[in-house]
Amino acid sequence: MKKMDPCTLIFFGAGGNLSRKKLIPALYHLETLQRLPDHLVILGCDIGQYERDAWLTVVRDILREKHGTKIDEIALERFCARLHYFAVPIGDDDAYGRLGVLLNKDPTFPPNAVFYMAVRPADYPGIVAKLGEAGLLKQQNGWRRVVIEKPFGYDLLSAQTLQASLYRHLDEPQIFRIDHYLGKGTVQNIMVFRFANLLLEPLWNNHYIDHVQITHSETMGVENRADYYEGAGALRDMIQSHLLQLMALVAMEPPVSMAAEHLRDEKVKVLKSIRPITQNAVHAHAFRGQYASGTIDGKSVPGYLEEKNVAQDSVTETYAAMKLFVDNWRWAGVPFYLRTGKRMPENSSAICIRFKAPPKDLLRHTRQGPPPPNWIMLGIQPNDCLKMELQVKVPGLDVQTRAISLDATYRKHGEEDFDAYEGLLLDVMNGDHSLFLRIDEVEAAWRVVDPVLKVWAMERDLINTYPAGSWGPRGTYRLFDREDQFWRHSLNLDGAKIEAY
Repeated sequence: MKKMDPCTLIFFGAGGNLSRKKLIPALYHLETLQRLPDHLVILGCDIGQYERDAWLTVVRDILREKHGTKIDEIALERFCARLHYFAVPIGDDDAYGRLGVLLNKDPTFPPNAVFYMAVRPADYPGIVAKLGEAGLLKQQNGWRRVVIEKPFGYDLLSAQTLQASLYRHLDEPQIFRIDHYLGKGTVQNIMVFRFANLLLEPLWNNHYIDHVQITHSETMGVENRADYYEGAGALRDMIQSHLLQLMALVAMEPPVSMAAEHLRDEKVKVLKSIRPITQNAVHAHAFRGQYASGTIDGKSVPGYLEEKNVAQDSVTETYAAMKLFVDNWRWAGVPFYLRTGKRMPENSSAICIRFKAPPKDLLRHTRQGPPPPNWIMLGIQPNDCLKMELQVKVPGLDVQTRAISLDATYRKHGEEDFDAYEGLLLDVMNGDHSLFLRIDEVEAAWRVVDPVLKVWAMERDLINTYPAGSWGPRGTYRLFDREDQFWRHSLNLDGAKIEAY
């Protein structure tokens, strides 16, 4: 295990939801595992005024609320010893100069620094500019790194504009564009599954794979994020970032090595190989919908237009599906279906890979209907798992077949689960870019979805709706190439049934 440099982790938006729900708990858990650098100091920055003792009380309350009586008091006090607070009031531009004095003059704070932007995306450029003007991003006495959460831009042009503003003060190796989805265990297991096993590599191409489905579904609605979601929608929120990243990992060629740049090179090649969608082909390749009122877990829930801060004539999509093709030698002709939706029956993320039927159906007389297809499925959340569906003979005198599911779930009993942010925070402190997005990845992903966004922005008269608790709007089956293709709603065998959506 690589020994990490001493460093100061400064996170802006210390009192916000991301810090409270993810960053502080992740750092505390790393403390309990004794995985944090020996000389790590954590400096929270926000607009509120806190004395250090008051800030420590806030952090203790956050962690005790999460862990209750299971909290490790010794680790908690060890963690609190690392914590400090610095106020950055609204409109107080001199605060960054004072922050510079604190970081450069006070020996409590190691000179290596990570600046984490746990704030609204609109605030990134201003904070980075003020840090740069205060000289806090110059790598003179140690390294300086900046972590930026998605969304990175609103479309290709805004992403390029944001990047230009960052490049005034930062070099590309200093920027860590974080996608917490890539920190999930099964996402990383895709690379192990693909490149540590020879068994499937000969089959991983258009000769044997019929199509690939990548799904992220949520039971929750827009909750209290309508202000953000009204300007984003499902296509920007999930497909442009998370699901295109999963697609790149599934489709990429074996990299030269597992080094960060080699991995990212191969992902970029996939994204650049995605066939562009022309304006007149958008409806053949993309489908959108918006949830109406319905029932989730036996409870009635309102429709999207009834949510707080949502415009009454909004056509923001809460469901989006796309059909994409990768125009390279390995994947030519294989459709990749990406879909995401809110207020759906399950919280689930999965990659389902359907294989082609055998060239001759020798057993067609022993059953009714076409042969059930073979599938390989990777569950990402809530349960990370690996399953495979095959045909076997039913015991008895006659030759009859049925599908069985081989469950190769790799998590052993008692093995601890980790939040995605834990590994990603360690990667930032180690300077490992493997699971972070490079700017050409971001731009290539925007080029995929931009034509769809432009057409949808012009079509503001009507949007398909679907009842909350359903699998999305009817009509999405039009994206499929053949009648025997269908959405896979579950990793279980009963999820393979055809539904007309």
